[in-house]
Amino acid sequence: MSAFFVELWESIFTPGPTPTILRATNVTFAALQLVLLLMLAATYSIHCVVLSVLCAGLWWSVNWFAAELKAVQEAERAREEREGVTADNKDKEKRRRELDTADSDTEVELDTGRIPASADAVSSVVEVVAPEGELKKRGEDTPAGTQSSASTEDEWEKVSESEKEKDK
Repeated sequence: MSAFFVELWESIFTPGPTPTILRATNVTFAALQLVLLLMLAATYSIHCVVLSVLCAGLWWSVNWFAAELKAVQEAERAREEREGVTADNKDKEKRRRELDTADSDTEVELDTGRIPASADAVSSVVEVVAPEGELKKRGEDTPAGTQSSASTEDEWEKVSESEKEKDK
């Protein structure tokens, strides 16, 4: 029994649905259905029936999703074997796809039409632009005593003085 819990703990950190996670999920849903059945027998409440239907739907959808994910992984593995993709080629292809995506949030203009082979090539194309103008501190051009130049302590002092005047 302890070996199952060790496997369960290790499978939490493994991507995708593992057999241990699926077994634990199915046992948990079965226990929940049993509890709902016992509550229905004890209370004759429609709520238990509704909860049982919702539980059954969720149980089915979790198993369906796991089966679909497994089918996609097997199809990907078969495609890689068919095309003879190695782990090194897979990393290069993934990097190329990441650089090639047009819907990324960062726009990079390259001076050649080809995709660079490494990240160093991308950084060598970027030009450093010198800053224009001078930076000013916020409070320099505002007159003294404006609301933006007052500190929080000054505001609290004003509030305290107002409170003292109201108490008199």
